[in-house]
Amino acid sequence: MTVEPRSIEERFKVRFPKKERWKPRYNIAPGQQVPIILQESRDQLTFAGWGLVPSWAKEQNFGFKTINARAESIDEKATYKKPFRSQRCLIPADGFYEWKTTPNDKIPYRFTLKNEALFAFAGVYDLWKNPESGEQADSLLTFSIITVEPNAVVKPVHNRMPAILSRENEAAWLRNESAERLKQMLAPYPAEQIKFYQVSRMVNSIKNDTTKLIEPVKSLSNFF
Repeated sequence: MTVEPRSIEERFKVRFPKKERWKPRYNIAPGQQVPIILQESRDQLTFAGWGLVPSWAKEQNFGFKTINARAESIDEKATYKKPFRSQRCLIPADGFYEWKTTPNDKIPYRFTLKNEALFAFAGVYDLWKNPESGEQADSLLTFSIITVEPNAVVKPVHNRMPAILSRENEAAWLRNESAERLKQMLAPYPAEQIKFYQVSRMVNSIKNDTTKLIEPVKSLSNFF
């Protein structure tokens, strides 16, 4: 998310209580802290780790297996059933990366809305407490981004894409809706509203986190 805290506050009508902890990011990796909007506190941003650790997990390293949750089975998997019912979240973003695998290479691409506006991924979260202490202070808030089938723009690059909510569904995602209604919101975002371009392989290292990562490096005419 490459914008300043104020832009996030204005777009989502929320407070950013610990905005001093945030600076524009160009390469967020699993395990890192990200500002999200929780169902239980939808008027403010809360920092959470990317990679959901279920409340029943014995250890917090569980989260590296759960950075994404498939929409098709989210109400069936033990890890996600409870969070899907009552612990949903919005993850503000302005783009995402996907890698295209070719016979001889992997090529990174960045996807954004055509108007380059902020949007929200659909997600779920959970609160893990260390079973050895059980103390609230020794807890970990984490989340997963929900994925769906790719639209026509993403499909040539990757077989999944993040679930981007329409603006009118953002508030509904945080309300007490039926499972059927919630799953209807988890659909491929309209292809005609998304653009993409090739970016530097520097994005493959979490050590790199600068504007250079979102600069185009190749014309789309060379893609096909």
